[in-house]
Amino acid sequence: MRIIIAIDIIGGKCVRLTRGDFSTEKVYNEDPLDIAKQIEDNGLKYLHLVDLDGAKNRRIENIRVLEAIAGKTRLTIDYGGGLKSADDIKRIYDAGAKQVTAGSIAIKEPPHFLELLNEFGNDKLILGADFSDRKVSASGWLENSEKDIIDFIAEYASKGVKYVICTDISKDGMLQGPSTEIYKEILAGTKVNLIASGGISSITDIKNMKEIGCEGTIIGKAFYEGKVTLKELSELC
Repeated sequence: MRIIIAIDIIGGKCVRLTRGDFSTEKVYNEDPLDIAKQIEDNGLKYLHLVDLDGAKNRRIENIRVLEAIAGKTRLTIDYGGGLKSADDIKRIYDAGAKQVTAGSIAIKEPPHFLELLNEFGNDKLILGADFSDRKVSASGWLENSEKDIIDFIAEYASKGVKYVICTDISKDGMLQGPSTEIYKEILAGTKVNLIASGGISSITDIKNMKEIGCEGTIIGKAFYEGKVTLKELSELC
């Protein structure tokens, strides 16, 4: 299972939110590259880079952070936030990302998302599936839909989606454990490579995600708040 560290960006800084609420912003480092180098120095390989400004404003805002990290580390980066078009995705790949996560497009413009999936391939385009009370959310979690999370993922899996990052917004930043039962339900009904995100609070949580069959687990606040260390995480790889 991939151990993936999250760096969320607002105004070029490494931050965390609680339950996607922008008013809860907490800055952990003024320079995301410093965090990225720490990740690499501890033997970890994967980075989930989220442009929160971009997600909120529906345009790429923090591409320079991606360029800096990709240019000065060997981390394998997936990038999400503010992507609307094939040109946006090409910009992100050119800046150094290996995968792109798209969520709002998949919710609001399904035919367009499927065109992008066909153009870039299911190894490079990840479906972002964020939800609250089982309903899918978009635009940096500022907009809710009536789409059921299980149906949403299953439908896209049937159309070729291979990788899914799934986040329970109610768990995000709470350090109270992930939505294990939802993830089990997704894995039982589809053949996607599921990347669990939200609520991870301990090494035990991470091991549980591996046990139920997740392809990857994203760790954010648990690392920034010292609940798990990069050294501990590297020992799981």
